[in-house]
This record gives sequence, structure tokens and C-alpha cells, in this order.
Amino acid sequence: MSEPVESTQNFVDAVDQEALFDALVHQLRFDDRGLIPVVTQDARTGEVLMMAWADAEAVARTITRREGTYWSRSRGELWVKGATSGHVQKVRTVLVDCDADTVLYLVEQSGAACHTGNRTCFFRELTADGIRNDEES
Repeated sequence: MSEPVESTQNFVDAVDQEALFDALVHQLRFDDRGLIPVVTQDARTGEVLMMAWADAEAVARTITRREGTYWSRSRGELWVKGATSGHVQKVRTVLVDCDADTVLYLVEQSGAACHTGNRTCFFRELTADGIRNDEES
């Protein structure tokens, strides 16, 4: 008796995910916690939206599912950007730097990227006088 197409596809996805995970572990330079920094940038404008951390599973899921996926250090679990807020990231490209120790997600951002409600997490300027919010400029 043959398996349903859906479960066969899930099996293939799982095998591909595992192979991708193994390749990432050997090709990227994760820190001693098994994490790598991820810079997220608007694919159209080039605006830097956020910086977060990812483990190999998060990077593999991002590549295969095209959804910005990260590792939450505070919660100790994977999180998909927008899963609760609706501010999803459709990942167009994943790049790695020359040292293979930082990843760049180029995304189409829906809504705010920052948990504060701002489009970007980088809205405060650091000056000799300290941190200044954008609206103080």
C-alpha cells in the first residue's frame, strides 16, 4: 500500500531539512552557544530592520520555508517573525559574510520589524551625549 502524497512530502521535507541542517553546522561558524547573529534587511530599500540570533535549525527553516526564523535567547525556543504579531517576513535571499559567522536575511517586511512597533529596531542614535530617540533629532 502506497503512502499518501502529503506524508511522503513531509518525509522528503524532513530529510532535506536534516541534510541542510548538517551542511549548515559544518559551513557556518556558530558561537559556543550554537548561535549565529542574523542581520535582517529590507530586500527592496536596503534598510536594516533588526538583528537577532539563530541556531542551525532556525537558519535551515528560514531557507526552506522562506519565513524569518530565529532563536529566542530569553525564551529558549525558535520563533517565526510575525507568528503572533502578523508582521511577517517573507525571506527573499539568505547571505553569509566572508567569515561565515554572520547571516543576512533579505526580506519583504509586513508591518513593524521591531517589538516596539517601529518599522526598524534601529531608530535611536548613539551620540557623545548618549542614546537619543529618533523623535529627538
